[in-house]
Amino acid sequence: MKQNIYDNDTFFSKYQEIRARENNYNNLLEQPNFFRLLPTLKNKIVLDIGCGIGDFAAYCISQDAKSVTGIDISSNMIANAKKLHIHEDLYFEQVAFEDMKVSNGTIDFISSSLAFHYIADFQLLIKEISTALCEGGILVFSLEHPIETANMGKENWITNEEGNLLHFAVDNYQNEGLRTLNWLVDNVIMYHRTMSTIINTLIENGLQIEKIIEPIPTKEALCDLPSLSKEFRRPSFLIIRAKKI
Repeated sequence: MKQNIYDNDTFFSKYQEIRARENNYNNLLEQPNFFRLLPTLKNKIVLDIGCGIGDFAAYCISQDAKSVTGIDISSNMIANAKKLHIHEDLYFEQVAFEDMKVSNGTIDFISSSLAFHYIADFQLLIKEISTALCEGGILVFSLEHPIETANMGKENWITNEEGNLLHFAVDNYQNEGLRTLNWLVDNVIMYHRTMSTIINTLIENGLQIEKIIEPIPTKEALCDLPSLSKEFRRPSFLIIRAKKI
């Protein structure tokens, strides 16, 4: 199933409000750790899957990438990306990765920030990514952590009568597949996979895992956003770097 939730006007408006806040989970936790895993971008051909409004694709151009293509299923995202970032070697296309035609072995670096948990067929996704990457090409992606997605849509944080956090409930972990939740709007669809499925799918498609990060906040980030302290009790994100062999 391909869900284009970012073209829901109510969702997109609320999402923009969150991202406009300087101190949010993306800026303070996911992105700093994502950037830690980036390869050298100079003279590289880059594909950014789920590019959003194009900020990362534009960053790759600033690092002297040879060409960068950002793709996203959302017309809202692509329209904003084209408006905000203009460069002769930077291209944006409204298309789902499943529908994009990429020549075999032509991409040096594929990136994706918090998009893969929206894609139903993870096996096919990784197979096509591996085919698109050149030998030695790099994939870096982040997604909702399996601990987070397992019980999605149900109560996760268990509190006492005073409202203090007792523990994070993990349930239905081995039951992979579709999850629906209320995040900004009702019936947002994500897909849960176990850690072993994620890792083994990469391995089975010729991708050698080089680094895995389950981000924890810095002291500075905690000062800016105290709610990040929850990350010491359960991770929100999983970030992986792998190489085509």
